[in-house]
Amino acid sequence: MSKPPKYWNKAKKLLSKKDKVFKQIIKKHNKGYLTTRKDPFFSLCRTIVGQQISTKAADSIWLKFEKKCKKKIKPRVVINLAFRDLKKTGLSRQKISYIKNIAKSFNSNSFNVSKLKNMDDETAINYITQIKGLGIWSAEMFLMFNLNKPDIFPIKDIGLLRAISKNYKISYPPSEKFLNKLSNLHSGFRTVFTWYMWRSIDPVDVEY
Repeated sequence: MSKPPKYWNKAKKLLSKKDKVFKQIIKKHNKGYLTTRKDPFFSLCRTIVGQQISTKAADSIWLKFEKKCKKKIKPRVVINLAFRDLKKTGLSRQKISYIKNIAKSFNSNSFNVSKLKNMDDETAINYITQIKGLGIWSAEMFLMFNLNKPDIFPIKDIGLLRAISKNYKISYPPSEKFLNKLSNLHSGFRTVFTWYMWRSIDPVDVEY
C-alpha cells in the first residue's frame, strides 16, 4: 500500500489555514495523494506521451505503447522497437525520437538519476532538460511524480491554469500577477497545491 509523501499532511494543514478556496478543495478530495512508481524511465516516457495533449488522448496512446512494450517499459525494450510499430500507437514522429533518445541515454548511463537527489530544483531541471525532448514542463513532472519534490509549480501546465481559473473564479488564463500571488501563498508546498488543483477538475489521479 503506497503512502503519501512525508510532507503531505503537514502541507495540507498549513495551506488550508492560508487559503479558504484550497481548504474546500481538500475537504472534497481528502482521500487522494501524490504517488510515485519509483521508475525513472517509466516516468519520463509517460511524460513525453503526455506532452501538449489531453489526459484522455495521452491515456489512449499510453495503453497502446504499453502493449507494444509487452508491459515492460525498459530502455532496451524501447530501443529495439521498430519506428513503424511505435507510430501505430499514435505517437508523433517527434515524440518517438524523444522516447528513443531517452532510452539510449538510460541505456548508456549518460543520464544519471541518482545525481538529481542531491540537486536543488532549479539545478535538477537544468540537468533533465539537457536531454533532447525534455523541456521545463517535463522536468517539473519528473520532479513531482518520480522524486516527489514538495515545491514544484508548473505554471505552463494547461490543467493547472484551468483549475485555478475555475476555482478562484477568474478569467483564463490567469494573470501573471495572480499566479505570483498563489505561488507566494503556497510557497514551500506548491506541489501539493498543484496536485489538488488537478484533482478538482479530474476525478482520476494524475500520474506520470
